[in-house]
Amino acid sequence: MKIFRAEDFIQVKNPKPGQRFTKDILPREGESTELAGVFGLLEPHTQVPYHYHKERHSIIIVTGGEATEIVDGKEFPLKTHDVLYIPPGEKHMMLNKTDTAFRYLEFFTNLTPGDFVEVK
Repeated sequence: MKIFRAEDFIQVKNPKPGQRFTKDILPREGESTELAGVFGLLEPHTQVPYHYHKERHSIIIVTGGEATEIVDGKEFPLKTHDVLYIPPGEKHMMLNKTDTAFRYLEFFTNLTPGDFVEVK
């Protein structure tokens, strides 16, 4: 068993200021062979590029801040405590339009390299 406490991630400092930062919290290699997880920090006025995953299912749990998830051209506001499910093939991006960092935990299936496909 592993417990993930949101408060453990609220004050994490970004070792790459101004850039998106992720840290494995449930490594792809190790005790879990079907599920992985990361802590993510999206700096103010930055974004995750528009993309989709071929086979990955993702659950994102917002632990702090606000952002906008864009799915197939529609905008969805995200705030602390929101939970987002993203199925395979759904084109999406995350955009932080605010002056504060956006923090989240993401758990996902399909650990195959090359599953991330950027949409131009």
